[in-house]
Order: sequence, then structure tokens, then C-alpha cells
Amino acid sequence: MPDAVADVERAMIAIRRSQQRRALSRIGKARGRGAHDPVFELLDVVEELAERGEPSTVTALSAAMGVDQPRASRLVARAVEQGLLRREADQRDGRRAVLVPTPAGQAHLDELHAFRRGVFAEVMADWPEEDRENFGRLLTAFVRGYSALG
Repeated sequence: MPDAVADVERAMIAIRRSQQRRALSRIGKARGRGAHDPVFELLDVVEELAERGEPSTVTALSAAMGVDQPRASRLVARAVEQGLLRREADQRDGRRAVLVPTPAGQAHLDELHAFRRGVFAEVMADWPEEDRENFGRLLTAFVRGYSALG
């Protein structure tokens, strides 16, 4: 009888490895959607921090992306220059700026979400609807529980 926890561990490692190799970026490039740009990863992290109610400062972005502050600062400068992010005064601490997506940045995030959902839907296209619903519910519960550990 297979060990379900070992199966989950192997699957999570496979997901992590594929993400490190930028699997979605390769799929997008193969489909004419352009190559991976670290600025777009930055937008993803800004959105993630906002969803958690955390301010998107250069320090927070640096930590969340696992890059040093000078690199995070350069990425932020590029995103601001490209009109994808804007700096706003932090309502909790006026001495620092927080970063928020501009309408162009939000449009890019919306397009990115639609692309990823399309890829995931393609992977699950031949699954019964009940399996897709269960997978979504269980994966979401797993991620919540895993996030709560650290």
C-alpha cells in the first residue's frame, strides 16, 4: 500500500523543482507568451503580500523573493519605470513607501493569472469535476496548514 505522505512529499518536491526551472515560463515562451521576467515575479510577490495584509516595502519584497536588498531595489526601480508599480506613503509609517500595482501592473497580473489558470485547467481537463473540486479544496487546505507552520 503506498504511503500517502511520501506521495505528497515527492509531488511537492517535483513542483518545487519545476518552479525553480521556471516551467510556466517555458510553457509561456513555447506558446508565444514571452520569457520570464523577474519584474513580473516581483508583481506576484507584491500581490501576495497585499493578500496577507502586509506592506510591500523593498525590505519585505527582498525577503519574500529571497534576493538581497540591492537586487530588490533594482527590480522595484524597473517596475516603477515600466509603469507597473507606484510608490505610496505608508499609512502606518510615513517615513517609508509601500509599492502598489498601477492599472497596467494589475492588468499584467490579471493576464498572468488567466494564463496560469489555463495551463492548470489543461492539465486537469480529463479529470472528473468532483476530482478537480476535491483537489482544489485539499491543496488549499494543505497550503494553509503548511504556511501556518512557519
